[in-house]
Amino acid sequence: MQILIVGGSGGIGFAMVHEVLNAFPTAEVHATYHRHRPIFQNRRLQWHALDVTKEPEIEALSERFIEVDWLVNCVGMLHTSVKGPEKNLAATDSEFFLANLSVNTLPTLMLAKYFTPKLKRAEAPKLATISAKVGSIEDNRLGGWYSYRASKAALNMLLKTIAIEWQRTLKHGTVVALHPGTTDTALSQPFQANVPEGKLFEPTRVARDLVELLKTMTPKQSGGFLAYDGQELPW
Repeated sequence: MQILIVGGSGGIGFAMVHEVLNAFPTAEVHATYHRHRPIFQNRRLQWHALDVTKEPEIEALSERFIEVDWLVNCVGMLHTSVKGPEKNLAATDSEFFLANLSVNTLPTLMLAKYFTPKLKRAEAPKLATISAKVGSIEDNRLGGWYSYRASKAALNMLLKTIAIEWQRTLKHGTVVALHPGTTDTALSQPFQANVPEGKLFEPTRVARDLVELLKTMTPKQSGGFLAYDGQELPW
C-alpha cells in the first residue's frame, strides 16, 4: 500500500504520518514538507520537499510514483505572521485573499490532476483534503473570515466536482472533504480562547479519527463533506 500525506510536516499532517504508519504496518508512506524537513524517520517513510502552490513541483512529485492508494492533503492556512482572518469587509485585502486560494484551494485541484492516473491503478483509491466547517455556505451564521471561508467553500466545490468525474472514470475511487474539528496546532493557536471546553482536539486524536473514517469509506460516499466523527456536513 502506498500512502501520500501532503503537508506531512504540519500539525495534523505530522500526526497523520504517524497514524498511517501505525495503522498500516506494511504500507510505504510518503510525506511532503515545505521548508524544513522533519527529523522524524522511519524505514517505511520517505520525505519529499514540495511547494504545493507550484504546479511544476506537483507534477514532478507525481512522476516519482507508479501507483498511490491514498492521497491526503493536509496543507492549509488561516493567518500569516502579519495578517489574520478578516473580521469585516474593511479588513479584506486582495493579496491575502489570493494567498488563501493558492494554499487552501488550488493545490487539491493540481494534486488531483497529476495523481489521478496513479490513484487509478490502486484497488480502492482515496483522495481526501482537510477542509473546514466554516467553508459551509449553509452553516455560515457569524460572517467574517472572508478569505478562509471562500477558499474552503471553493475547495469543497472542487472535491465534489472531482468526485463526479471519478464516478465516470474511476468508479472504484473515493473523494472526500474532511472537517477535523478545531485542532491544537499553530493554525488555530490565536483563536483557541473561544473554543468551547472539550472541543479543542489533540492532533493525534484527530489523525486517528480521520484515518478510521477513511478506512471505512466506500465509493458510494464519494463526494461527501464529513466531520471527524462521520457526521455529514451541509455544503
